[in-house]
Amino acid sequence: MPFCQTSKANIYFEIIGTGIPIIMLHGFTPDHRLMKGCMEPIFLEQEGWKRIYFDLPGMGKTTNYSSIQNSDEMLEVVHEFIQAMIPDESYLLVGESYGGYLARGIMRTSAERLLGAAFICPLIVPEKEQRTVPEHCVVSSDHAFLATLSQQELEDFQSNQVVLDAYNWKRYTTEILVGCSIADHAFLEKIQQSYGFSFAVDEQSFAKPALFLLGRQDSVVGYEDAFMILKKYPRATFAIVDSAGHNLQIEQPELFTNLTSEWLDRVEAEQGRHNQNDKK
Repeated sequence: MPFCQTSKANIYFEIIGTGIPIIMLHGFTPDHRLMKGCMEPIFLEQEGWKRIYFDLPGMGKTTNYSSIQNSDEMLEVVHEFIQAMIPDESYLLVGESYGGYLARGIMRTSAERLLGAAFICPLIVPEKEQRTVPEHCVVSSDHAFLATLSQQELEDFQSNQVVLDAYNWKRYTTEILVGCSIADHAFLEKIQQSYGFSFAVDEQSFAKPALFLLGRQDSVVGYEDAFMILKKYPRATFAIVDSAGHNLQIEQPELFTNLTSEWLDRVEAEQGRHNQNDKK
């Protein structure tokens, strides 16, 4: 299995495709399969992108991370990983939930190398009690299918998704739960004690193609807090999607694919303009 040794963790990773690198940052507790499950279908129609998936410390197959104490040190590890994998290349970032928080930490010091950034239900406010979130609600249910689940499965599904049917259950279990089941929960509890960075993460602007995908029914990180940083992203598409909770990429797959594909098209167009200007 491929691993990348950093100073504080041995990072498991997978690379698919060739071309411009895209660093994929999953959320807190699942593993790289969350990102792989929603992003790979996009590249059935897109060429020229090297997708770099990896497991954050305490999640998935990554090992030797016990010395990490907080999100600052998690960010250091991600920086090291990126530098080791693509030391001199420009690249894109895609971050989901906590991965979206880490992505903005990376952008703070590496914006000149970035060609674009996309955020899926990003964590904006690390302090849970300070977030603006809606009450959890279920938008639609397939009651015949739900009757086939055990009581424990049903309770977990209902508490984490807002669209409850066989399609969502299959993807929820194969992309989310598989990672959660092997996470180091004791380690992650330690990180949550110092969940926020020790520095302000959203002070600078990012004037390159960006995308924010926010679930209207996201009761984990919400959508309203993202408005606080909207002005920092003058080239961002900002979508608040109905019938979508914190796993928007699963509950609204067509919108997710279409908007993410359009973001990649904008990145390509921007690169084309720069290349033409360089030749003048």
